[in-house]
Amino acid sequence: MTAGTTSDALARLAGERVDHRFKGLPADADGLTVGELAAQRRNLFTDGFTTPVLALSAERLEHNLGLMETYAARHGLAFAPHGKTSMAPQLFHRQIERGAWGITLAVPHQVRVARAFGVRRVFLANELVDAAALRWIAAELDADPDFRFVCYVDSVRGAGLMDAALRGVSRPLDVVVELAAGEGARTGVRTEAECAAVADAVAAAPTLRLAGVAGYEGEVPGADPDRVRAWLRRLVSLAAEFDGAGRFAAVDEIVVSAGGSAWFDAVADVFAQIPELSRPVLRLLRSGAYVSHDDGHYRRLTPFNRVPREGALEPAFRLWAQVVSRPSPRQAFVNAGKRDAAHDLDLPVAQVVRPGGGGPERPATGVSVTALSDQHAWLRTEPEAELEVGDWLGMGLSHPCTSFDKWPLIPLVRADGTVVDYIRTFF
Repeated sequence: MTAGTTSDALARLAGERVDHRFKGLPADADGLTVGELAAQRRNLFTDGFTTPVLALSAERLEHNLGLMETYAARHGLAFAPHGKTSMAPQLFHRQIERGAWGITLAVPHQVRVARAFGVRRVFLANELVDAAALRWIAAELDADPDFRFVCYVDSVRGAGLMDAALRGVSRPLDVVVELAAGEGARTGVRTEAECAAVADAVAAAPTLRLAGVAGYEGEVPGADPDRVRAWLRRLVSLAAEFDGAGRFAAVDEIVVSAGGSAWFDAVADVFAQIPELSRPVLRLLRSGAYVSHDDGHYRRLTPFNRVPREGALEPAFRLWAQVVSRPSPRQAFVNAGKRDAAHDLDLPVAQVVRPGGGGPERPATGVSVTALSDQHAWLRTEPEAELEVGDWLGMGLSHPCTSFDKWPLIPLVRADGTVVDYIRTFF
């Protein structure tokens, strides 16, 4: 896809009509295009938005994009953030504009979304053995000389299935052997000897080309800095061993890839020690949750906690809901629940209150979320809590991946409440 058609695809998002599909948006916006609504610069709190509504902070998003761009450049890393986090082409392109090499994805549908919006470099962090998907990828490669696609291979059988599906293609498919993070890890080849057998299978397949090695350090059993670094050194050693055996003779650069959102400091440290190989090395980091960060899981685990001199990510999501019931002094309910809030890792965190009758925003002192129903959050309210029916409660969320997927159109909001754009997701 050319740059022109990329711009056209993004423009079509702005041309989509607002209607009942997009929860939280003003009812009187029905029939407007997303672009027309964005141009009105409505206020999230006073111009017709209804609760529940998820807001993405414009300032914090920009901060996070810039911080990871700087971090990757400082450590000599290429960056392919995991797009499964947001599945938002607008954010893909902002990430690429801020220095990303490409986008990491997990399944064929996600690749189709990325290609529909002109993403030219895709790293698929899975072994791809679906024949129909492989044929589609092959057609994309044939049609676009600028399209670069790399995926995992983690079995001899997988290499055979790929080769069978791709017979007759004009461009070989680049694959990287996935080294498992240990026994009990999710996917990947368990031992170096088995990795060599998979590499042999790739070499025997005329439709495949071995481009490197990869894995996911977040699956290291009992992960701690020492264990994670030990596994990363195994990955680097595997790349060096393969290179010494001439296994990368068909490629111009060697891909060595790892990096979730919890241990990218270890990845940076170990990848800096990759020895000189026969070809340039693409040190590819894949962290994705940084784009919005969070107020729970990744706030606790982010490497920036260990290396504060490098900066700090900022949680960019806030879910707004309204108090709809105050049955007792110690209990209240708001109208957002499992349909609206990430809840697989942590419950939402009550942060701020906006009085329903008007007035300044204040901290949600004495308010905590104790449970979620489908469309209600259960609140415990301490004696000091000042919470009334009609108030808006702003909540922080944990786990970006399961926040984005509940909202097909997300207002991008400045600190003063002005909505400057709308982020479309495709799950």
